[in-house]
Amino acid sequence: MPELLFALDSNRRFTDQEKIGHNRWHPDIPPVATVRPGQSFRVHCREWFDGAIHNDDSAEDVRDAPLTRVHALSGPFAVEGAEPGDLLMVDILDMGPIPQEDSGPLAGQGWGYTGIFAKANGGSFLTDQFPDAYKAVWDFTGHRATSRHIPGVSFTGMSHPGLMGTAPSAALLAKWNQREAALRATAPDRVPPLCLPPEPQDAILGTLTGAEFDRVAAEAARTAPPRENGGNQDIKNFTTGTRVFYPVYVPGAHLSVGDLHFSQGDGEITFCGGIEMGGFIDLHVDLIKNGMQTYGVTENAIFLPGNTPPQFSQWLAFSGISVTLDGEQRYLDSQLAYQRACLHAIDYLTRFGYQPEQAYLLLGAAPIEGRFSGVVDIPNSCATVYLPTEIFDFDVRPSAAGPARIDPGRGAPKASMS
Repeated sequence: MPELLFALDSNRRFTDQEKIGHNRWHPDIPPVATVRPGQSFRVHCREWFDGAIHNDDSAEDVRDAPLTRVHALSGPFAVEGAEPGDLLMVDILDMGPIPQEDSGPLAGQGWGYTGIFAKANGGSFLTDQFPDAYKAVWDFTGHRATSRHIPGVSFTGMSHPGLMGTAPSAALLAKWNQREAALRATAPDRVPPLCLPPEPQDAILGTLTGAEFDRVAAEAARTAPPRENGGNQDIKNFTTGTRVFYPVYVPGAHLSVGDLHFSQGDGEITFCGGIEMGGFIDLHVDLIKNGMQTYGVTENAIFLPGNTPPQFSQWLAFSGISVTLDGEQRYLDSQLAYQRACLHAIDYLTRFGYQPEQAYLLLGAAPIEGRFSGVVDIPNSCATVYLPTEIFDFDVRPSAAGPARIDPGRGAPKASMS
């Protein structure tokens, strides 16, 4: 096992650990450890809400999820010799749920969860059609996931870190804050908001204290979106065997990681769409000196996907076009087309007995494939959702016999209105 550089005690909160991570982006957050190029190391990660979501049959915790606390990130890790302009090469060697703990109150201790977030608290990709909070709890058996809230399915998860990235420079951070403030100003009262401003409340900034903490907390960027440094990209193919190349913006690079998912569908469409868990990840780091200029990788991460299972061979695909539900034509709106494809898949699965919310949660958690299939044929973009048929205990393909009817069980817990 690689050396454990960031340990988490499951009996203590994220802020009460021996080493304190962070939940904001800022170049002045001190590193928790220093690694050298060519080194491998292990990192423990807490699920993104630090234990606020529970293994039960209620969705009140999802409804009231404290978004100002996320994400609970492990790091930053300084890399010896890394300088702005380099590329940081990160290999994902291994990852999994919380080691040696197959049951317990924290996600990752034998279970994980998927949530549809309420429109008033973050929302989701389909928030207008699903404005309320729902939850599904998944049990882990080895690499397979099943849920008492979504019967009739089991699948091998594509475990991955939802969030990994390097620290921004002061100039890059200022650019983020400026452009996102300009976006918010276009619709300041929108629900959910267009983006999240810096928020000192619940900020976790490593070992910073006093006036320095207050300064950084007022400037630091929220970790919700992906940005030039990587960040919360939620790419399900960041599996074991993946090699990622991150731009380096500050001396030492300051790599951070967290938000582990047992599985996820393309797009993480319920917002809390992966099967969230705490766990471990083993990383190996190296440097390509002056790699940003050499390869033109100056404002984005590139990666070589892992080749770990599952390898599905049979799919049922749904298409959507860029026309709204009330018939308005949009011009090459690929996001709208993907929403329509997802809604078509959800509607299809209800014909077999699933509640719409169960189908939506399933699309967020199972390793579906999402694709922008046609983006040039005016006026309609075409997007597609590929659903692996092998995950079902029954045949979901259309046939002359009609759809089999399954027992939807207790259904997905719904939160009452707050």
